[in-house]
Amino acid sequence: MKKYLKIIVPVLLVVLVVAYAVNWAFFDIQRLEGQELLKEVASPGETYTVSVYLNNGGATTDYAVLCSVKNNQTNKEKNIYWNYHCTGAMVEWNSEDTVTINGVKLNVNKDTYDYRND
Repeated sequence: MKKYLKIIVPVLLVVLVVAYAVNWAFFDIQRLEGQELLKEVASPGETYTVSVYLNNGGATTDYAVLCSVKNNQTNKEKNIYWNYHCTGAMVEWNSEDTVTINGVKLNVNKDTYDYRND
């Protein structure tokens, strides 16, 4: 039994590390950086600011829009919206911590939108 554990445990660890690395490298929108700043829209109480960026993937791909939110009190920033085949964003604050971007309603503290998961 110990012989099997010596084989199974390292194999499981390798599988977990590879799965995490693939997710981090290809699916985590927090790794993305905005290219061209289009606009910034503050929340009603100015606690948060959404920054809208236009990203150009080059000659063989279409434009994409990345939106990040910054907490103006802590200066922490995170990406909350990533959409492909898109050149702009209509940003409308519903409340102090809820924003609608191109028809997608997000709570800035816990939600993200990635077109690849839609």
